[in-house]
Amino acid sequence: MQIRFGTDGWRAILCEEFTLPNSRRVAKGIARYVLKKTENPLILVAYDGRFMNERFAREAALVLQNEGARVLMTEKDTATPVIAFAVKEHRADGALMFTASHNPPEYNGIKFIPDYAGPASLDITEAIEKEIAQIGDVAVPEGNVETFNPDREYEEHLKTLVNFDRIRSLKIAYDAMHGAGRTYIGRILRDNGVEVFEFNTNRDPLFGGRPPEPISANMSELVESVKNGNVDLGLATDGDADRFGVIDTGGRYITANEVLVLIYNYLIETKGPKSVARTVATTHLLDAIAKAHNVKSIETPVGFKHIGQVMREQDVVLGGEESGGLSITGHIPEKDGILADLLIAELRAYYNKPLVDVLDEIFFKYGKYVNKRLDLRLSNEKKVATMNWLKETEHTKVGPWKVEKVNKTDGVKIILRPDLWILARASGTEPLVRVYLEASSDKELLQLEKEAKTYLGL
Repeated sequence: MQIRFGTDGWRAILCEEFTLPNSRRVAKGIARYVLKKTENPLILVAYDGRFMNERFAREAALVLQNEGARVLMTEKDTATPVIAFAVKEHRADGALMFTASHNPPEYNGIKFIPDYAGPASLDITEAIEKEIAQIGDVAVPEGNVETFNPDREYEEHLKTLVNFDRIRSLKIAYDAMHGAGRTYIGRILRDNGVEVFEFNTNRDPLFGGRPPEPISANMSELVESVKNGNVDLGLATDGDADRFGVIDTGGRYITANEVLVLIYNYLIETKGPKSVARTVATTHLLDAIAKAHNVKSIETPVGFKHIGQVMREQDVVLGGEESGGLSITGHIPEKDGILADLLIAELRAYYNKPLVDVLDEIFFKYGKYVNKRLDLRLSNEKKVATMNWLKETEHTKVGPWKVEKVNKTDGVKIILRPDLWILARASGTEPLVRVYLEASSDKELLQLEKEAKTYLGL
């Protein structure tokens, strides 16, 4: 079968395409790619808590060794940002991470983290795909693999990025969602003197019967805990702890866009103005804040690999995406849900008020921005026809609004005002068109949704 890497690695359904033979092929393809660049490379191997991941990782590690690489494998399930930091810390030539991130339990995946400690760029994944395509069956390897634990070095680095003295004033609830974050956030907070209550910290490859995605619908226990008033803040991470979830006072879910705005505003207030990087689907409120401070807001296609590239090449204090990923200057160019949660806790303690109150102050200063994403399931024919029509049409008006600009960086983004826009993107794997909307009020957002559906014929 042909193996293709998506925006963040190769993912497939267990037993159908994600099998031991196919994972060995991927490991061999990655080994050949790295060996063409470096003699005697060091490659790290890590895995989250999904079904049989120790075996997937061990076989991959042995394949890498047989191809001529030096290998270190984590001794337990590990968070993606932790192994990414280990690539940097150990000056490794790359890492294999076995994870399907926030996807449902029937999925697994492999992502390759290159030597710069962020998501692999398109040219790297295409080169790996070409190597894999030339590989047939790979024999079941035998032997021993050296193991290591990268946790402590990562946690020491966090102390240079997070003010734990500030967080000690809070009581925090944390939902690990049975994912790889389960051995990190609770322990890190306790080790730094913070009172924390934890949920779903046992390893469960079925994730309690829900996708390990930290959105409101999947965090009912956490919402209730915060709503009951026993804690100041609720935090969560996804299956491999590269995405964050935040619950505010009263059980109010704070969206990823709002988290990015809160952290960017906080970093500017405490460290001074610097540029920000965001994906094309992420809130323009970041742009408004940047503009007010005479710094840039840099827009990229969807996918943290694009954000990571900007962070490697330009001086930005924050890079983020509306799907729940962020990193900051001084850290790795990889999304980190552990760091995001700790930064939200720090700013919650700094302002000493609910996050929604801080957001209201930001809206008063820079203008209000509200947003929504629609996942519209269409036939493949309708999906293709819709996107072709969007790309080929000269857009001049949507409902009562004149079109100010059309952006085709990724999908088709119709900008009506800086704070009023529609973005349509087709899923590469599903019969789905994702429509992102942003407006200046809840009322205007409802109108925009209605007009967008009519305009798109959906």
